[in-house]
Amino acid sequence: MAHLHTARILWESNTGDFTKNQYSRAHHWSFDGGQTVLASSSPNVVRVPFSDPAGIDPEEAMVAAISSCHMLTFLYYAAKGGFSVQRYEDNAEGLMAKNGEGRFAITRCTLKPLVTFTGKEPTRPELDHLHHLAHEECFIANSVKTEIICEPQGV
Repeated sequence: MAHLHTARILWESNTGDFTKNQYSRAHHWSFDGGQTVLASSSPNVVRVPFSDPAGIDPEEAMVAAISSCHMLTFLYYAAKGGFSVQRYEDNAEGLMAKNGEGRFAITRCTLKPLVTFTGKEPTRPELDHLHHLAHEECFIANSVKTEIICEPQGV
């Protein structure tokens, strides 16, 4: 079963110095549900004022997408296993480094989920198994070459 997912990316020039790289990297991402968010290059890649630190940069969006997809898949398997999740928090990290081809990439994404349950709680092996299932079935994890490490917190 195939699904088409869309995003509208809009950037407009705000300067006459475009060919001198003197332009804003700020732009907007719009999604089919009506949400529009400010995006920009990372200030770690392009200095302010040419990047906007208030915007979401593609690298952190990738980390958030990996974490979010893992979480949603984890919640599915936790419910299926009879575990009631009260709260799920992840302070995910993406490492930008040179890959095997010598190009900069998000080479590793480390997820650090802290899950709170109500009622029956999984044992550590059960929790690890739920995260393993989530990783194996996560659409985004199955779409990227980035190494994804899951380090469940707690329990």
